Amino acid sequence: SFILARLEANGMAPNSPAEKTVLIRRVYFDLIGLPPHPADVQAFVNDKSPDAYTKVVDRLLASQQYGEHWARYWLDLVRYAESNSYERDNPKPFVWRYRDYVIQAINSDKPYDQFVREQLAGDELDEVTSDSIIATGYYRLGLWDDEPADPELAFYDGLDDIVATTSQAFLGITMNCARCHAHKIDPVPQEDYYSFLSFFRNIRHYGVRGDDTVAAASLRSIASADESEAYAEELAEYRADVDELQQQVDELDERYRQQLQGGEIDDFKDAGSREEILRRHVGEFITDDEFEQYSWLRRRLDRRMNNPPESGAQALCVTENGESAPETHVLIRGNPSSPGDVVEPRFPSVLSPPEAVIEQPSGGESCGRRLALAEWIVSPENPLAARVMANRIWQWHFGRGIVRSSNDFGLMGDRPTHPELLDWLAVEFRERGWSIKEMHRLILNSNTYRMSSSGRDDAFAADPLNNSLWRFDMRRLRAEEVRDSILAVNGSLNLEHMFGPSVYPVIPREVLAGQSVPGHNWGDSSFEDRSRRSIYIHIKRSLQVPLLASFDVADADFTCPVRFATTQPTQALEMLNSDFLLEQADLLRDDLIEAADDSIESVVSLAIARVTQRPPTESDIAKGVELIESLETDYGLQHGEALRFYCLLALNLNEFVYLD
Repeated sequence: SFILARLEANGMAPNSPAEKTVLIRRVYFDLIGLPPHPADVQAFVNDKSPDAYTKVVDRLLASQQYGEHWARYWLDLVRYAESNSYERDNPKPFVWRYRDYVIQAINSDKPYDQFVREQLAGDELDEVTSDSIIATGYYRLGLWDDEPADPELAFYDGLDDIVATTSQAFLGITMNCARCHAHKIDPVPQEDYYSFLSFFRNIRHYGVRGDDTVAAASLRSIASADESEAYAEELAEYRADVDELQQQVDELDERYRQQLQGGEIDDFKDAGSREEILRRHVGEFITDDEFEQYSWLRRRLDRRMNNPPESGAQALCVTENGESAPETHVLIRGNPSSPGDVVEPRFPSVLSPPEAVIEQPSGGESCGRRLALAEWIVSPENPLAARVMANRIWQWHFGRGIVRSSNDFGLMGDRPTHPELLDWLAVEFRERGWSIKEMHRLILNSNTYRMSSSGRDDAFAADPLNNSLWRFDMRRLRAEEVRDSILAVNGSLNLEHMFGPSVYPVIPREVLAGQSVPGHNWGDSSFEDRSRRSIYIHIKRSLQVPLLASFDVADADFTCPVRFATTQPTQALEMLNSDFLLEQADLLRDDLIEAADDSIESVVSLAIARVTQRPPTESDIAKGVELIESLETDYGLQHGEALRFYCLLALNLNEFVYLD
């Protein structure tokens, strides 16, 4: 109604409804990020009941794939990555639990206000659960310099990352612009920045490289009593084994050391040199058998020490320095060496907020400031939280928000195209219990969402940017959707294995060579694991999967509210020439041969249906057959190779990577 009123006021009309084949493809990709099976398309087209579309929406919202797709939007926003950046870019322990938490929260339709509380203050709630502990991994997702030149500056850089992400993601305010001086555009004084920072001032820093304080500052057990008992027993057995092996090696080292002379005595102090030194004395004071026994003991000790038992029930999370927070000073010009006035926790003054009421949580492990902030963010006194999230939900459905600068509702941000609609959506979001699924149903069942994306000369002339939403904008698939769709249409996509540690696709050797230590911390997953959805791929800040990088995957260094959608040569090169695409074309060919009959026409027809999710036309089939025959007769390819290149062509159709 809001959209229609604006159109009519401007003398314009909305587009007619989209065809059913277009609409089902649109809503499948929108809700689960995967193409519909041709049989699902046909069933929807044949369903003449008035609630046919509503049934599809409800079924998709109930699927596990819905959470896997929509979690990616949130992970972009909170700069989710699984490594620390900088030169070593080492992995963050157990960070994947946060990703799984987000997927499960979205699938279960966790109310958004609770979702906010758990991430900002899950450890300070009245009822602390393993989920609420995992949720606070939010604070550990950013960059971490493990060898800072200025540790104090690095500490405040970490806090600035939290201030920037929290203020933009939850409030649509660029508070971080006031770190060194008053905000140049918005009414945010520097004192407000540091008052906001003081809510996080008591958080323990991530850690120090080479020290066990990383674990002490950021890891917490979420094990049950039985799990903790079993781990304690396994750990005790492990330590006893290591002690026994170490004692045996130490005794042998001392015996052989006494036989050495000269410089070898000093060289023997280096444990890594001992075997080589003793090898030179085989046949003198050590026999072949004794040397082999010594080497075996050392290898066994190394293996045991490097493979301690893992407590599978640990989470990367926030921890604080106790119940008393240190003072927070305004830093003059943002310099930690130039502290100014002391400030107290306070909400942004531009919003005319209430005073911050901070209560000490039981347990004495934190000061309660983060819970006070979380409660205010989702309180009726704050006008922004519901508006910002309602705008994001709209953006994630339509490709752009009512406020297009969805992280910046300030003066430098974009004005809302439909301010009354945004007001109404924000109120609906609250009144519907902060339910994201209810907002999906509200938006997806609207005439605005179900419009065709077809162009009209009169509408283009009046509104070429479609600000009034006279049509539905077509879009290119996001990076993860491209990869997942390739796996889906060739039948290799593994949807059975959800959650758990991340997976490692094969990355070409030439790409790995760009690292300071080629291949460092990049694992080797099985084919089944490599066939999982892209949300489960390990996100290493210094090393991106080439296909995802080509299609504008999110920059995980900062909060990412909107993905780019570029058109560049590397996309075509990746889709046509990469080993990954050639392998996937092989799999598609093999699957089509098994599913189709012996005729080329049948293979081409099924390929088009799989890739485009529509019935193939006679022209589609004729062109495909002509290409395959030409590859065989004019270029001398075997039949299987010709089919492979036809499948590669099918995966490169614009219709495959663009919706509508």
